[in-house]
Formats: sequence, C-alpha cells, structure tokens
Amino acid sequence: MNQKIRVLIAKAGLDGHDRGAKVIAAALRDAGMEVIYTGLRKTPESIVEAALQEDVHAVGISSLSGAHMTIFPKVKKLMKEKGMDDVLLFGGGIVPQEDIVRLKELGIGEIFTPGASMFSIVDYINSVFQPKTV
Repeated sequence: MNQKIRVLIAKAGLDGHDRGAKVIAAALRDAGMEVIYTGLRKTPESIVEAALQEDVHAVGISSLSGAHMTIFPKVKKLMKEKGMDDVLLFGGGIVPQEDIVRLKELGIGEIFTPGASMFSIVDYINSVFQPKTV
C-alpha cells in the first residue's frame, strides 16, 4: 500500500470509557497511520457513515460495556450493505474468548483484550495492508 493506512477508532453504545481508545489512536498515529477518532456513544450507523465519509481502510471499535455481540455484528452488517467488504473491522475491550471466536466466525478481524501490546495492534493492522511477499 503506497498511501497511509487510514483507521477510524470508535466507541459505540453507552460505553463511556475512552482512555483505551485514545491510547490506541495515539499509538496508531505514532506508527504513521492516519487516525480518526469518533468520540463517545456512537451508533453503529454513525460509525459506518463516518467510515464511508473518511474513506478508511480499517475500523476499530472499543467495547467495554458488554454489548460487543450486538455492536460488532451490526457494524459488520452495515458495512457489507454499504459495499465496504474491503474495510477491516477489528476491535478491543473486555470480550470473553468464546465471544472472540464467534465474532471472528462472523468476519470480524482481531479482537484485542486488555494487556495487548500496542506493537501487536500496529503489527496486525500493518500485516493486513502490506503487500504479501512470496
């Protein structure tokens, strides 16, 4: 990819804890990515609309409220309806392992839980968008 990776970081639903999302946004910026942070309490519809308007390569959702099994699939469905099949949806937060497995089965990318290193998140996003060498 010759252009900078553009990532939208979002906080959905009633979750009011955004320190983690801001830390991730800063780490991605420090790694050379363009980052758009939506702020708190966004709807799945507003997240997808912002992603469309900003022409992002990836959408990262922070979920600490326990609504991940509703929010992630809804965002994924809306992205598919808008033809955003080439946009990576990933996330982080307090998500039980069995839910991570189910979310990945639904086509959601990596889910980072508390304690994940910033390097692992940056490396994951970079690996998705870097040309594969044979």
